[in-house]
Amino acid sequence: QAQPVESGGGLVQPGGSLRLSCEVSERVFTTYSMAWYRQAPGKERERVAGILSDTGTKYADSVEGRFIISRDHAKNTLFLQMNDLKREDTAVYYCNTLDGFLTWGQGTEVTVSS
Repeated sequence: QAQPVESGGGLVQPGGSLRLSCEVSERVFTTYSMAWYRQAPGKERERVAGILSDTGTKYADSVEGRFIISRDHAKNTLFLQMNDLKREDTAVYYCNTLDGFLTWGQGTEVTVSS
């Protein structure tokens, strides 16, 4: 199974922005709907954004209006633009297919703190 490679995390102040990237194989990228997930300390992993096609997206209520998921077919890369970050967005972020069947990658850590 192809394993995603996430990047772009870091430390950011509340209200700030980050853009996460995820590289996957071309076969996976062109075949499956993709999603971003996150796992906060002591909590279960949750899906925060999904992209069903170039125009079909869905967001968790907690990030609706602040996060934007997109994909670049030429680069086989999935993105998550995160704006107006809040402390509760602190988590390790992962990408995977919409049903999470790939082997999970290492994720990229996002810390929102002043």
